Amino acid sequence: MINIAVDGPAGAGKSYLAKEIARRLGYIYVDTGALYRAVAYCVTEKGIDPSDSEAVIKLLPSVDVSLSYAEDGTQHVYLSGKDVSAEIRMPNISMAASVVSAIPEVRAFLLDLQRNMAKTNNVVMDGRDIGTVILPNADVKIFLCANEKARAKRRYLELTAKGVETTLEAVESEMFTRDKNDSTRKVAPAVAALDAVILDNSELDREGTVEAALAIIRSKIS
Repeated sequence: MINIAVDGPAGAGKSYLAKEIARRLGYIYVDTGALYRAVAYCVTEKGIDPSDSEAVIKLLPSVDVSLSYAEDGTQHVYLSGKDVSAEIRMPNISMAASVVSAIPEVRAFLLDLQRNMAKTNNVVMDGRDIGTVILPNADVKIFLCANEKARAKRRYLELTAKGVETTLEAVESEMFTRDKNDSTRKVAPAVAALDAVILDNSELDREGTVEAALAIIRSKIS
């Protein structure tokens, strides 16, 4: 099986890049962040404070999260049989996911699910710690990044296109907090793997980013 890891901070465009690479190569796309968002959604729906580690850990045995794929390759996230693919993309769930993902027991809870998919399929997996923890032996590791202004603008446009009322300043503030939480957590911090190829797409459009990534992939698995 060929495994491709795409890591990077929020707003860099990991999801689009990973989806498009998977589509062009005929691989399965796995959005690992969606799994953490699903746990965060479950936590908030139960009225639990995401920072209450003890309560979150107690909830885990009852969390039934799974992934499925439509004919067009679109990933859907299910929580206890309910499709929550849209709900988990709201800003409050993004922040809650950043908090619960720092809990070691949550990461361990989702680890096998992610690795098992990579064992049986050619996958493009995106997240924060794919190349460092989830798939340390991935055939290709790409760390996608961009400057803060570029990432905040992209996320702002994405949210407003979905009808979410927010401001660019609020998105920048949220992104700064998530960056700090994700990069400084004690377990699996969001940093580039030592053998990852750094791809800065601050000045690239989507197609330019995809082409640059495909060139990296071809050089690794030619």
